[in-house]
Amino acid sequence: MEAPAPAPSADDDASNRRARFTARFWDRLGYGTLLVATAVMYLWNITINGMGNQFYAGAAQAGSRNWEALLFGSLDPNNFITVDKPPVSQWVMGLSGQIFGFSSASMLIPEALMAVAAVALLYGAVRRISGPRAALLAGAALALMPVAALMFRYNNPDAVMVLLMMAAAYCTVRALERASTTWIALAGVALGFAFLAKMLEGIMVLPAIGLVYLIAAPTSVRRRLLQLVGAAAAFLVSAGWFVALTLLWPASSRPYIAGSTDNNFMNLVLGYNGFARVLGRNHGGGGHAPTGHAPVDMAAHHGGFGGPGRQAAGLARLFSGEFGFEIGWLLPAALLAVVLVLIARRRAPRTDLARAGVLLFGGWMLVDGLVLSYMSGMIHPYYDLSLAPAVAGTFAIGVHEMWMQRSSWLGRLGLATLVGGTGVWSWWILARNAQWLPELRWAILVLSVVAFVGLLLPSAPTRRRLAAGALLLGVTVALAGSAAYAVATIGQPHGGGNANVGPAAPAQAGHGMWGQSADNAALDAKLDGTLTEWSAAVDGSSTAAGLELSTNTAVMAIGGFTGSDPVPTLSQFQQYVANHQVTYYIAPNQNGGGHGGNQHSDIGDWVAATFTPKQIGSDTVYDLTAPAK
Repeated sequence: MEAPAPAPSADDDASNRRARFTARFWDRLGYGTLLVATAVMYLWNITINGMGNQFYAGAAQAGSRNWEALLFGSLDPNNFITVDKPPVSQWVMGLSGQIFGFSSASMLIPEALMAVAAVALLYGAVRRISGPRAALLAGAALALMPVAALMFRYNNPDAVMVLLMMAAAYCTVRALERASTTWIALAGVALGFAFLAKMLEGIMVLPAIGLVYLIAAPTSVRRRLLQLVGAAAAFLVSAGWFVALTLLWPASSRPYIAGSTDNNFMNLVLGYNGFARVLGRNHGGGGHAPTGHAPVDMAAHHGGFGGPGRQAAGLARLFSGEFGFEIGWLLPAALLAVVLVLIARRRAPRTDLARAGVLLFGGWMLVDGLVLSYMSGMIHPYYDLSLAPAVAGTFAIGVHEMWMQRSSWLGRLGLATLVGGTGVWSWWILARNAQWLPELRWAILVLSVVAFVGLLLPSAPTRRRLAAGALLLGVTVALAGSAAYAVATIGQPHGGGNANVGPAAPAQAGHGMWGQSADNAALDAKLDGTLTEWSAAVDGSSTAAGLELSTNTAVMAIGGFTGSDPVPTLSQFQQYVANHQVTYYIAPNQNGGGHGGNQHSDIGDWVAATFTPKQIGSDTVYDLTAPAK
């Protein structure tokens, strides 16, 4: 018979308590440092981006001045037409403008704070799956991703969409711990508001959430199915109330739903911003901008793809061109991590949280990544922000799991490949911009090889510190290329509808930014002196938004963003003129600009036949209060 184990002494208990306190202290210190560093990095000189994308800035300005414009996401404060996205992003920026006064800072600071919140939620989710060290790695990987450094300091809807997607993933992890009905319902609520941020793109995480909960929640199949039905109902309520509002509110007293063909929100969801965009059938017509406010398409960036529609569809899309610089740094390792974790946890119980975590983040990454890879419609590289938390979370879970398995060949080889291989991959990405910081590129390669060799050494108690040092070196080097590109991104001003990451490319020098408009001071002064409901009417929302920002007046955007929206009709515009609701008509530039052909040429023809043109600066302008005699 074995002798009973001696009871722990008071000294042992005190020592254990001190060890736990020390571990918690360092974990909390690391977490706090991560959030503070993220906030400092993203808030630093944020107004360098000015008004960012003036299309959304115009709507944020309108929302800061008028509650109905805020509610619907109107482009102008007098509610002629909305932006071509749901309004959640405009609610945040417009409300900030109402509270603090509209400015670049009041518009962009909330975006940067969303980055801090997204990092905190990712940390919280991964901590519950793999512990605080993996959570710290996941949060840092997200914060140092170039696309995050770009879009969480910008005023596009993507930042709030990704924050809400991450909130849904966090709620799912919480739900998986105890099969919580409340938490899985909250995941549905978060997805509903993500839908109201950017429609179908905001719910790309939904299949992964449903699948992982059905597989891994620690309860019966029947209860899992009922809980998912409840989560779906929560999603429908949180997204559907706004859809119902747009349907029930009389169309005559609300702005036109831009991007739709019939002033119906669901037409926008399923058409222009939905399946049509994925399948390449979204209409691309649009009004030309006036000469002095012409959008200019940017040249290809870093040898990649500068303008929308230039990216070849296929599996290579996310690894090459501008996509590669934005999201590609950790993507191969994240994909490998899914395979390695599933192999390592193949005998784990159904409810195993580590396997569930990699299914959640990996499933999100795969579904969203495949859609982005094969989209045939207009696509901007920054859309891949929707992948960023999934890539960071999967990578961190994989590194932690392989570290825990380092006594086996699978663990050592998997860890060395995840960490050292990522450094080599970063060296390859940086080689596509080889003239920028070549010393960094070669240092990453050399140190990655050192880390790879160190992590391959057989595990032994005497080598734990060596392995830990190799891991720390490898992780640091693995993030170095992405971090350098993120810092370079923050150091550059960005504007327009297709902002890019990294250092300024030589091809951009002297060029405008796609979707931005040049200023015409003489025209601004004319519009600023008007007293009508709309100071002017002009083809295209981007041009109208630019004029609104420079004059602080409401400008009628004929045809919406693409110029092809069926508002106003000629008879409607004639009525606006007869009622003295608009002062000037700014003629489109017939030599180009905008997004396509002029769909409202009948209005231009009528104005030209009825009123006398006048050259103001670089623009041809008609005074609609003075018909030609």
